[in-house]
Amino acid sequence: MSHRPPSSITKEFILKFNQTRNPKEKEQLLSIAKRHILRCQRKLGLRTLGYGEHVNLPTAWTEVIYLAQCKGDIQDEALSMLYASLDHASLDYEQLPVLFFVAESILYRFCCDASQKTYLYLVELKLSKIGYLVFLRLFVFFICGYLEKFEQNLLRLQPYSHALSLSGASYGKYPSVFSNIQFILSVMNIIFKQEISGLSFNPDHNKKLYNTDSDMKQSEFNQRGYKVNHLLWHSVAAWSCVQKNSPQLNKVLKHLIFYKIQFQRSYWLDSALTLMVLGDAAKLNMTCLKALMDLMRDFLSSIISDKSQEENDKVDDFSWAWNIVYMYITVLTEISLYAATSNVRKTALIGFCDCKSSQKITLSMDKSEEQPKLMEMSILGLLDYFSSKLSDNCDHVVWTGYYALVHNMVKMLWELRRNEEQDGFRNKIWRVLQQIKDQDQYGVAHNAINIAQAEVHGPIDPFTTYSRSSSSNVVEDTFCKYIGWRVANTLSKLFFPYIGPHVLHINKGSLKQKQMRYLAKKDSMRKRTLHFTLRDHSLAAEFPLFSYPDFFTKADEELTRIIDHHWQEQLKIQEKEDAIFAANKHNDKEFQEANHWREIMKRREEKLHKKTKPYELPSRIEVISLGKKKHTTLLNCDLYARNSLHESEHDSCMLGRICSH
Repeated sequence: MSHRPPSSITKEFILKFNQTRNPKEKEQLLSIAKRHILRCQRKLGLRTLGYGEHVNLPTAWTEVIYLAQCKGDIQDEALSMLYASLDHASLDYEQLPVLFFVAESILYRFCCDASQKTYLYLVELKLSKIGYLVFLRLFVFFICGYLEKFEQNLLRLQPYSHALSLSGASYGKYPSVFSNIQFILSVMNIIFKQEISGLSFNPDHNKKLYNTDSDMKQSEFNQRGYKVNHLLWHSVAAWSCVQKNSPQLNKVLKHLIFYKIQFQRSYWLDSALTLMVLGDAAKLNMTCLKALMDLMRDFLSSIISDKSQEENDKVDDFSWAWNIVYMYITVLTEISLYAATSNVRKTALIGFCDCKSSQKITLSMDKSEEQPKLMEMSILGLLDYFSSKLSDNCDHVVWTGYYALVHNMVKMLWELRRNEEQDGFRNKIWRVLQQIKDQDQYGVAHNAINIAQAEVHGPIDPFTTYSRSSSSNVVEDTFCKYIGWRVANTLSKLFFPYIGPHVLHINKGSLKQKQMRYLAKKDSMRKRTLHFTLRDHSLAAEFPLFSYPDFFTKADEELTRIIDHHWQEQLKIQEKEDAIFAANKHNDKEFQEANHWREIMKRREEKLHKKTKPYELPSRIEVISLGKKKHTTLLNCDLYARNSLHESEHDSCMLGRICSH
């Protein structure tokens, strides 16, 4: 499938955006790129978890990959959007062509751009997380059997495998990046070995849950296709029981612990998926959290102990174990942040012990003291254990575990920075980190803290000299919140397909018989090996990846519709009541104003003896009478003046006559 950039995001636009020096032209291009960013946000459905009529994930992922080639804030926002979308988007068969395109783009950036840089940049952290999510989705699609028609796409990815395998020297100091790269390489090796080599998939395996002729030491790969081990199968069964609140959960977890030896297989991808699925179930159920911790305690005890190291001919047999340790710590951190109850979050951080000693912060850096035993598999319990074994020449598992704990605790502080309800939780982590800084003898904590702070704050925009602006509209999550649920839900639909509505009418006897298919006795399960192969692709078109909703899902939807209907009716009633209340309030206000005006006029009439309003002119009759009064007054004044003048003239004449005589 050929991918061409959208009409506005062309190669010329990207080159012009990165090379222009004209400030005015740069501002215009930046404005165009921001409009594309906003359009991609809507197509990705970042606010609706990838749902809605406006969402078009294949197109949006393609546009975002092209926008990520623009330097500066546009690249940073595009990668953040892509990471968030790959985390919460559902798994759909139509996404496969674009997923291969995104995978090839990410591998190209790693092998061609990142390898030429001397230092670690922020873009490499983001590219590694995006690559992890892309190849995780490809691996799930591979288990579902949807990659047979994409051999050409796989061949395009094959040249990057060798180049990426040589990156250990560059990223070995940074487990947060190197673990994602190792996951990508492992997925490519498995897919290439099975798909490109032309191995056929036997649909008969779908009719069986166990193979009585298999041995527990048998490799998980053979000429019949990829087989899912017991551990992953039971973890998905436990997740389904938690989602459906099934009483069979304890039995499923009991069988899951029975197959804990499969956790030590060199093909560790099934173990990684087990941690992810069981960790998502532990966010809702304390029993699943205990089972998860028990699995990891047995794994660490067998890997780190001297006895287990001596029993192995080669130490390199467990060179992959640090990947499991890092993934477990990441899953445990997500549980402590996003679990449904505070009790589960507290247990993931502190442990199951309720004694006061577990509340104290103890880091055993002094090797003269008695080293603590591996008791609590919580964050603080592992921190105490790994710190006691940390040295200049410590085991790689110990070094990785200690680094991962410090790295994830710094990101936890960033994630909890605006959650006022968990201030105590945050203060606890902050005090632990302060003590770690004071006792950092080997520089591991200092390196982990610097990388984590750069990841959450992002002070530098990688591969460029641009500084990252804090005005980004994309809220990037430091951890994956939804991909665990997406993977578990997809695998549950694959392992336990929907049978039909008649399941609700099955009697208890037949229901127990069907449940005992995977809850058999221990002695019989020791001789069996559970392996799932891909479905027959001739029937794949008849059965979608996600089954039809069951009775309870339909009932929930109907209940939601009824609640919405009554809510709309209530809103209409409320609007009518608000309108009546507003009208009554308006009438009361007018009545009060009228009463107030009457009181003013009454007081004016009492003082001035006038009944007119202050701004009202007198009537026409009053004006005429007033004019007549003024005219009469003027006439009287004129007559008086004339009489006075005649009298003065008469007196003057008389005075003249007297003087002449």
